[in-house]
Amino acid sequence: MTIKLGVPSKGRLMEKTFDWFGARGIGLRRTGSEREYAGAVEGAEGVELVLLSAGEIPRELAAGRIHLGVTGSDLVRDKLADWSTQVAEVAPMGFGHADLIIAVPACWADVDTLDDLDAVAHAFRAAHGQRLRIATKYHRLVREFLTREGVADWQLVDSQGATEGTVKNLTAEVVADITSSGETLRANHLKILSDGLIHQSQATLFASRMADWKTDETAARALLAQLGFAEAAEGGLGGLL
Repeated sequence: MTIKLGVPSKGRLMEKTFDWFGARGIGLRRTGSEREYAGAVEGAEGVELVLLSAGEIPRELAAGRIHLGVTGSDLVRDKLADWSTQVAEVAPMGFGHADLIIAVPACWADVDTLDDLDAVAHAFRAAHGQRLRIATKYHRLVREFLTREGVADWQLVDSQGATEGTVKNLTAEVVADITSSGETLRANHLKILSDGLIHQSQATLFASRMADWKTDETAARALLAQLGFAEAAEGGLGGLL
């Protein structure tokens, strides 16, 4: 049996992940054609590379089909209910930084905080007979955040792409989306609420609490030690080993 390591299958996240492991003496590479999701591991015994989309990795970790996985901390928290009971956070990796935020039209001059948004949502429902629409693909995180902060009279509208354009297209009044620089938001005449930061995300190495770690405990401990997590290896990764 082998330890299965799930890694994003394309783009800068894949490249940065390969670089991160390479700097620690473990070579990861794709094999076959660009359309073939196959890979190889060099420098670590008993480890198999599994190439997946970043969005699939939380599900595979929760199902126990992979032991370790690299994905955004936002995706794990949004896709998995009670995520910490299903996966363990091994380490942030220092790249893939992005903020999940609440943004409103820039022309809403008097709206700068969540309290302001709550007042606008109340007025919007009174005037239009429906709740303020917030476009997002991060339903769990946004719902929990707004509920915790006491914002009412809103509804989430699913958006799987070009979320910043939903206000211009009149399919939503507010957006909750990931941003790294804010340039796309500004280009679409949106501004971030001063207290509208929901989650600061980055690429993170996670371990599955559902996988069968006993299949190759030696390889798992050796891998963690090689990556610089000797304490985690000795401690059995919080009881997983």
